[in-house]
Amino acid sequence: QVQLVESGGGLVQSGGSLRLSCAPSGSSFRVGTMAWYRQAPGKQRELVADISSAGSTNYADSAKGRFTISRDNAKNTVYLQMNSLKPEDTAIYYCNAKNFWTGSSYWGQGTQVTVSS
Repeated sequence: QVQLVESGGGLVQSGGSLRLSCAPSGSSFRVGTMAWYRQAPGKQRELVADISSAGSTNYADSAKGRFTISRDNAKNTVYLQMNSLKPEDTAIYYCNAKNFWTGSSYWGQGTQVTVSS
């Protein structure tokens, strides 16, 4: 049973920074693309950023210039460095990882990020 374990969420003032981390536990597998999504109250879950196993990155327009996604392949860990946070970044942030060979997708339980004005 694969689980993704997230950490790093919390409460921060507008303009502050947070760093989220996520790594799989349980059964081991070759990890392909890893990503961060977020879901604000009353809104659909949306992609924040993703990173391929080769290191290619993709960002939502709202994240460009403020957030940086990175990964440590040796640890199968993905990070999301969030700077210049705004109240509209408040959401539950979810980690996603895909099996490199099968494309199976796994989700974390989510971590709350709250940005106060």
